[in-house]
Amino acid sequence: MGLTLETVVFYFLAVFIIAMSILTVTTQRIVRSATYLLFVLFGTAGIYFLLGYTFLGSVQIMVYAGGIVVLYVFSILLTSGEGDRAAHLKRSKFLAGLVTTIIGAILVLFITLTHKFVPTSDPEPVEISIKTIGHALLSSGKYGYVLPFEAVSILLLACIVGGLLIARKR
Repeated sequence: MGLTLETVVFYFLAVFIIAMSILTVTTQRIVRSATYLLFVLFGTAGIYFLLGYTFLGSVQIMVYAGGIVVLYVFSILLTSGEGDRAAHLKRSKFLAGLVTTIIGAILVLFITLTHKFVPTSDPEPVEISIKTIGHALLSSGKYGYVLPFEAVSILLLACIVGGLLIARKR
């Protein structure tokens, strides 16, 4: 199996996402953490585009990278000072997190190595019309997305109101 451009781009994006994910959780500056999270979301959108899922990649950029990270940054800037740093972890919490990470990595490796991956017979992406996607998003049936969309919008509204109340107390 030779190296193709798609394989090289996939591995580059995978390493980029892993590096930015590690930086997201290890940096002590909260705004930098939000920036690294933005890079992770852009890298994930890049993988969607690489797989041929243009609609999903566009939604990833618009909804997550565009909306949630902007909300996250604004809530950080409303509730914290410019020089806020994350508190240092106690040794016991660090060890608990390390043990949990190792157990999670062992579990992921076990599942990945024992799973029988079956190659698909039709690797070509299937284009679905925007009309079909719109009906699926706005339907309230079994596979509709109206209820989850409303639940997430109420959750985001509660986050905004909570952030404003916390910022207002100061």
